[in-house]
Amino acid sequence: MTSATRRLPVTVLTGFLGAGKSTLLRQLLLSSGLRLAVLVNEFGEVGIDGDLIRSCGFCPEDELDGRVVELANGCLCCTVQDEFLPTMQTLLERADQLDGIVVETSGLALPVPLVQAFGWPEIRTRTRVSGVVTVVDGEALAAGSVVGDPAALEAQRLADPNLDHLSSIQELFDDQLDAADLVLLSRADRLESEQIAKLQTQITALVRSGVSVVPMQRGEVPAALLLGLEREEHGAHHNHDHDHDDHHDHDHHDHSHVAMQSAVVRWNGSLDRSRLEAALESQIRTQTLLRLKGRAWLPGKRHPLQIQAVGPRLECWFDSQSPGERPAEDGLELVALGLAVDGAALEHAIQNA
Repeated sequence: MTSATRRLPVTVLTGFLGAGKSTLLRQLLLSSGLRLAVLVNEFGEVGIDGDLIRSCGFCPEDELDGRVVELANGCLCCTVQDEFLPTMQTLLERADQLDGIVVETSGLALPVPLVQAFGWPEIRTRTRVSGVVTVVDGEALAAGSVVGDPAALEAQRLADPNLDHLSSIQELFDDQLDAADLVLLSRADRLESEQIAKLQTQITALVRSGVSVVPMQRGEVPAALLLGLEREEHGAHHNHDHDHDDHHDHDHHDHSHVAMQSAVVRWNGSLDRSRLEAALESQIRTQTLLRLKGRAWLPGKRHPLQIQAVGPRLECWFDSQSPGERPAEDGLELVALGLAVDGAALEHAIQNA
């Protein structure tokens, strides 16, 4: 597969200054085992975040210049054409050497215009937005503030003349939650379980249906949850007998302290794309699934339908670059991740699509 035809998955990390984005990013780079490039955009912190990432040892020194890119303007949404597009085009020149891209936005950048920028003709056929992950400071929110250090955030805002589109920090917080496909509640180790449950309820009321709120400590979250990519630790080796539904679900405690479950569904039979997508979207909302990844072979189609979802963001496309021959039978193989996954219900929904 060449860099000209491959679509690189992009994960967007958003959240206020001090929420825990950089800690999360460093953990991700060190633990994923994937070849990731990083685009760092933090006005007033330029050089600090970049240096911390460069020095964490996630890749060989001779690769750093091609793997870590910093933008000096604090709001990508204001400089898409002048700064963002050229930067992405530079990264995509070496797409064949990468597994994915992570964008760490400024805490004051509006996430929606950034996501929309991936629809620009120059890059839309080369990338896909794997998900928008919003990091929320759980300790600060439990204390009644959406940000841990309001003074530092206000200083950051006043220092950037491009930030005249913001009227309040609360509005930006609402925008970050509106854009989120997944919300991570940082510093959860400093909160009581009752506080975490209360914050999860509070945030769930502010996000789209199907978006999960997952507690996090010290940035320790499974890479598969953030990226929709993994090194086969969650799927290919788990085969489930359809007669034993109680074997569908498996706990993945990992070192992250996030008790995730996975379910693998393999099913042979004819499927209709629109009905399948509707069934998956319904299951995502009903079960509040964190991730879906898989592919389906549909009647009369030469190439497999790739399936990727993070929270309610579901994307399906026919992949002409998929290796291997088409199997004799139509069907589907799918891995689901969540805090509580009902594999039997997921399989039933697919069979009835």
